[in-house]
Amino acid sequence: MDTIAWTDFEKVLIAVGTVTRVEPFPEARKPAYRIWADFGPYGEKKTSAQVTALYRPEDLLGRQIVGVINFPPKQVGPFRSEFLLTGFPTEQGVVITTPERAVPNGTRLA
Repeated sequence: MDTIAWTDFEKVLIAVGTVTRVEPFPEARKPAYRIWADFGPYGEKKTSAQVTALYRPEDLLGRQIVGVINFPPKQVGPFRSEFLLTGFPTEQGVVITTPERAVPNGTRLA
């Protein structure tokens, strides 16, 4: 494993947001949702996420999540993804990263 400098870590903007909207994404190659999240001062951003194995749309709505919000946008079929929803892959599916208690939207991971 390569090590990185603190300045490298500081370049990655990892922040908390609240899920505001979830839609099925039937055009995706693998089962996925289109997810919108409010990142406070960074605005609302959208992403495509393969988290259908463990979560229903209603499970995600209103939930705080952790995302990388300064990657360049990525085209996923007909959808433009603006952030990376973080999570941990397991045999059952991806477990979404969430804060242990509520924090203001846009709070940066330190």
